[in-house]
Amino acid sequence: MRRAAARIGRATLLTLVAGTVGGAAILAGEALLARNRRYAQPKLGLALRSTVGSASAPPLRLVLLGDSAALGVGVEHVDDTVGGQLAQLLTSGDGPAESHTRRVLISSVGVSGSRSADLATQVARSLLGERPHVAVILIGANDATTLRWPGEAASHLGAAVRRLRAAGVEVVVGTCPDLGAARALAQPLREVAGWLGRRTARAQARAVLATGGTVVDLAGETGPVFRADPGTLCHDGYHPSADGYRVWAHALLPAVVHAAAVARQH
Repeated sequence: MRRAAARIGRATLLTLVAGTVGGAAILAGEALLARNRRYAQPKLGLALRSTVGSASAPPLRLVLLGDSAALGVGVEHVDDTVGGQLAQLLTSGDGPAESHTRRVLISSVGVSGSRSADLATQVARSLLGERPHVAVILIGANDATTLRWPGEAASHLGAAVRRLRAAGVEVVVGTCPDLGAARALAQPLREVAGWLGRRTARAQARAVLATGGTVVDLAGETGPVFRADPGTLCHDGYHPSADGYRVWAHALLPAVVHAAAVARQH
């Protein structure tokens, strides 16, 4: 009996080890394939500065910081970026009534591939010239996919928010999106990426709230839409399409409207 139990125990252990090694090999292979895929690249023709709305209206200066999402990688025109779509919502009948006549000066200092540790340089660039009223930060995907420790990434993000707030800028942070919706990643890597993204987003939320910023949980609010609708991603299956950026813009809009209202009181 004891020998049989020992044999069963060894067999179980070997099965677990084999399963673990096999699973790790699958994930490593899928990660290699994902790394070697051809992804959408930043369009040099996309304007980093644009004006939307009535020329006679008082301006709202809105700046985007972060990674490829802040630049609009995956679309061809500035109007289709998340910043461009936010500006249109703020100045059209689709936005809140108090913002319909506003003029939005939209700019981006984001850099594709950025991680949270890169935000310090972007903050410095965003504060050159006239101070922005509202900053929208979209960051975290590259921290998660390169296995950065969430606490360290969140610390860099918190420092960026603190610096912007000290300069009198209202800050809205869209936390790491749902990486589990990225069809460029095969299963089970996709679900692992989704877990890493959620872990990063939780750390981000804590850091941002502690430094006076506003948090929008992009994964929680828009992840189900991205998982259900392949059209929310561009041709590479990773970056958002115009429809995807529109979904993000609508999720960010209430927080941006509130931030703009607070900025007007200063």
